[in-house]
Amino acid sequence: MATNPYAQYNNSKILTASPAELTLMLYEGAIKFGNIAILAMKEKDIQKAHVNIIKVQRIITEFRSSLDRKYEVAKDFDNVYVYLLQRLLLANATKDPEIMEEVVQHLRSMRETWIEVMKANKGGV
Repeated sequence: MATNPYAQYNNSKILTASPAELTLMLYEGAIKFGNIAILAMKEKDIQKAHVNIIKVQRIITEFRSSLDRKYEVAKDFDNVYVYLLQRLLLANATKDPEIMEEVVQHLRSMRETWIEVMKANKGGV
């Protein structure tokens, strides 16, 4: 049985990624699924929008569960994640693409911050 080389590559990429790289991949996935949900909402594809919003919710829930709560900043991140989850619930209930766009914008900002943290840590910080 032939296997999909693209799927093999992605699986290998995940298995060999550092925790920081995995976090970045999750941000990128959440943004991707958020954008798919926005497009689906605009196209009135309710099921596709719902499925992709749920994917974003699962990623954010994973972020929340992986917070190291011994650090004070974890509380701030948790507050942001709770806010995003609330917005996702509203976006899913109303199928309002503007709410999803807000969520995706927050995720992009967090991803960019994470990239800067990764760069700083490569420098020995």
